[in-house]
Amino acid sequence: MAQTARAETESSGRISSRAFKRLAAFIEGETGIKMPDSKRSLVEGRLIRSLRDTGVASIDEYCDHILSDQAKPEEVWQLINAMTTNKTDFFRESHHFTYLRETILPEFARENLGLVRCWSAAASTGMEAYTMAMVMDDFIGASGALDYEILATDIDTSVLAEAQRGVYSLESIEPVPRSLRSKYVRRANDPKRQEVRIVPELRQKVCFARMNLMDDDYAVGKPLDLIICRNVLIYFEKAVQARVLSQLCRKLRRGGYLILGHSETTMGLDLPIETVSNTVFRKL
Repeated sequence: MAQTARAETESSGRISSRAFKRLAAFIEGETGIKMPDSKRSLVEGRLIRSLRDTGVASIDEYCDHILSDQAKPEEVWQLINAMTTNKTDFFRESHHFTYLRETILPEFARENLGLVRCWSAAASTGMEAYTMAMVMDDFIGASGALDYEILATDIDTSVLAEAQRGVYSLESIEPVPRSLRSKYVRRANDPKRQEVRIVPELRQKVCFARMNLMDDDYAVGKPLDLIICRNVLIYFEKAVQARVLSQLCRKLRRGGYLILGHSETTMGLDLPIETVSNTVFRKL
């Protein structure tokens, strides 16, 4: 009897080939994320928590429910949240922010641009968007030449909630230069809580919203001056990468900038941009 119960428990944490194929097709269709068979163990691990939350007996049963007409939108969002990867850091690939501070922002100032409209796509927990805000706010404080606003989007509702709070571990802000840390980050009052929070003035400059890069159009308003979309295209098939990049370029104004991740490329694609620095592009 004990062996039978153990076997049932173990099988409930496994996904059948049939269910995995259905789930993989759904995830790729909804989010663009590639789901090869090599990810099966990863998927099983991530679905175990959802299994506990819903109370169903097995991953296959959970998949059948999620992929049925009976699933609620919030349940589908929870599945998508579980399948997304949310690796991010403050000042990740810091050369991009050096280029922003030393080249892009001075150029915008010379153009008398006034308001700089930015988009952090696939923003995860907000560290990238707040890094942008720190660099821009610091530049503006010194020059007084510009103002800015940042739209930060992600498909994962759970990381967006974390981003809106602007609360992070003390360890996570180590990459932030001390001069910026003192201006834009506050320690928790209780020293036992090894946490910090982004100052309200900076949080107010960033608007967080859910957006799917697989959408037919991106609701970002007027053409943007700067788009940062890093380390998300690598999860897409080539055709999806090309479609997303074309959409991003359409949302940029002429002379605006697009910044991609260090392992992402536009090679072989017919896009109206030129390379100006390492994975930094300017719209023609």
